[in-house]
Amino acid sequence: MNDIGSRSSAGPRFEVAPWSIAREGLDPARLAHDESVFGLSNGHVGWRGNLDEGDPRGVAGSYLNGVFEEHPMPYAEEGYGYPQSGQTVINVPNGQIIRLVVDDEPFDVQRGELLHHRRNLDLRDGTLHREADWISPTDRHIRVESTRIVSFSRRSIAAVRYRVHAVSHEIAITIQSEALPNEPLPITHSDPRVQELLTAPLVGVDAAVIGTAATLIHRTRESGLSVAVSMDHSATASGPFPPTLVTEASPDLSRTTVRVVLAPGEHVELIKLVGHDWSSTTSASALRDRTEAAVADAGRAGWDRLVDEQRARLDEYWACADVEVEGEPRLQQAVRYALFQVFQASVRAELRSVPCKGLTGSGYEGHTFWDFEAFVLPVLTSTAPHAAEQVLRWRHSTLPHARDRAEQLHLCGATFPWRTIDGRESSGYWPASTAAFHINADIAGAVLHYVRATGDHAFEREAGLEMLVETARLWMSLGRRDAAGAFHIDGVTGPDEYSAVADDNVYTNLMARLNLRGAAASARRHPEVARTLGVDEAELDEWLSAAAAMSIPFDEIRGVHPQSAGFTDQDLWDLENTTPEQYPLQEHFPYFDLYRKQVVKQADLVLALFFAHEAFTTREKERAFAYYEAITVRDSSLSAAVQAIIAAEVGQLDLAYDYLAEAATLDLDDLHENASEGPHIAALAGVWTAITAGFAGMRDSDDGLRFAPRLPKRVSRLSFGVRIHGQTLRVDVTANTATYLLKDGPSVTVGHFDDRVDLRAGDPVTLEIPEATSAGPRPSQPRGREPRPAAEAFRS
Repeated sequence: MNDIGSRSSAGPRFEVAPWSIAREGLDPARLAHDESVFGLSNGHVGWRGNLDEGDPRGVAGSYLNGVFEEHPMPYAEEGYGYPQSGQTVINVPNGQIIRLVVDDEPFDVQRGELLHHRRNLDLRDGTLHREADWISPTDRHIRVESTRIVSFSRRSIAAVRYRVHAVSHEIAITIQSEALPNEPLPITHSDPRVQELLTAPLVGVDAAVIGTAATLIHRTRESGLSVAVSMDHSATASGPFPPTLVTEASPDLSRTTVRVVLAPGEHVELIKLVGHDWSSTTSASALRDRTEAAVADAGRAGWDRLVDEQRARLDEYWACADVEVEGEPRLQQAVRYALFQVFQASVRAELRSVPCKGLTGSGYEGHTFWDFEAFVLPVLTSTAPHAAEQVLRWRHSTLPHARDRAEQLHLCGATFPWRTIDGRESSGYWPASTAAFHINADIAGAVLHYVRATGDHAFEREAGLEMLVETARLWMSLGRRDAAGAFHIDGVTGPDEYSAVADDNVYTNLMARLNLRGAAASARRHPEVARTLGVDEAELDEWLSAAAAMSIPFDEIRGVHPQSAGFTDQDLWDLENTTPEQYPLQEHFPYFDLYRKQVVKQADLVLALFFAHEAFTTREKERAFAYYEAITVRDSSLSAAVQAIIAAEVGQLDLAYDYLAEAATLDLDDLHENASEGPHIAALAGVWTAITAGFAGMRDSDDGLRFAPRLPKRVSRLSFGVRIHGQTLRVDVTANTATYLLKDGPSVTVGHFDDRVDLRAGDPVTLEIPEATSAGPRPSQPRGREPRPAAEAFRS
């Protein structure tokens, strides 16, 4: 994945507050960035933070998880096994739009005089609030207030409360509330066939009006998905004249027009409810019934109840998930924003994937990648396990596609896609996709972690074991034994995309080993299910034998693990003479040259130090971290958090804090100048992991959780929660002590450095933090690729 532009050193773009993200004023040049930051979603529906009136805008965005258009995959030269069709997220009919006419002048922030403009994303209420004071070109002064939500409690519902106040003069107000299909995507494709499909992917099927409600039904041209968007309205005015409402609909537009005359001091209020749904099999009439019923039910509940439900759901989430950071206000804000984004991207996904840009941007064409299981799922498992389970069940539902793909590649078991929306491979560049088989072990690792953390053996029986078995079978068919009996996995690509088709990638081999052992253990926990999958003792023994014989290369001369066999013998990339303008490297140099040199795009061997932490000694981690720091250029948003974790583990707390600062401000400060495409969900998840696994030293294994906390100098206190088997454990760390409090449920044993600690509900245990050993000199990075200093990043 290429998601790094130039690194900006701009300061804070939003007000610093512990529970909100707000911007005063309006900068048209930064609208697209604002729209990503202020976007709302629930894992099913996503609305970018566009202005209510629709214009000006950076990128229009109204998405439904799983709705895409299919298009041909053009190749200059065809090859066996190349995917023949691709998938691209599209805009569903956009129900955000509320246009306003003041007398005969349209409300337009770029015309007239904008006296005041402010937007505020409330992380506790889950609402986006907007205020605007505006004087029209004809000197009519109004104040506009809007609040919108995408409901966490009602999966298909988004809602807006829109108020217009007359400040001066008697004013004729016209509000036009719309749902608009085929809003343009920010995608220009070189193949005119693909561009034509993506320009107008929705074909009208039905348009219906009942009173003040309207429903549009569309179908995608090629993927054959039916989409329904319903809306309804209520309007009141504070003056003596009630507003009138007229609703109309056609395949190209549904609109409710509200008209009222306001005297100075009076206001009109519009409540807009929008329901969304889609299906590949349900009839248009049934889909219409579902969305209209959801809207009607939300209407009976009323606006206040919708807002109360939203707050209640977030209160429940924050009770465990909240991270408290004392000493750094910007970090406090950033970590809560990161957790909010992870939560809203997935909480109601329910048997759907989570795109790497969530549902508030179309970056990467709406695809999900390996980084969801590797980076996001561990956070959900620890803070919102039901959401984690649902997405893992989505992966399980795609097993037929994964089996088909493995068969096409002449392999056994299942091979999951590198990038996808519906479970089919959508990447045409095979060295960085098909060859990146580690995704299968990443999925298996997520399954194993989820089962350990939750004790959800029903999931393990119903879905988890089957995924573990099929991925284990993949490794057995992909690997080979040498004459001495060692098990090798040749010709694969690890997480680092500046290396490809290498032998014995250490990360891949270690994760495959965990996969094989975990599959065998799971099969023995559920022998009846294993038998239905055709697993016998002989196959289990083969898995365990291969795991024991897994080749893990080590460079005896340099005293480090090579990223893959022979990697440390390759020429070093000339980093000293690589200019800042030549990053990211893949945009300025051929992959052929990158693949044969020692240069790392993102943490690969260093990621193995974290994910397979038990496979390395402390000394091996220290040497490997220092070695790979010098050649890692971080041309990926995924790298900084991982480097923060290992830097903290090897005692480089200041360096770890700088990496955390970079990860935490990535989207809020638009460091890579591409946040307009949507937030980096995996990188945001990495903020939580850098704190909990980095500075709290949390590690997960078959023996349970272990903590080894040490705080950086700029943080005086750190507190967070994790879910363990349905219980909440709060961890509170200061410079000298760590306190563990099990909130409820049966007793739990955790590790504190080398000690085991028994915890009982309601009884906090406070322990001393042992004195740290000297960490040695700070490792160096390539010239110009040092992490953003925390002092700069957290400047208020």
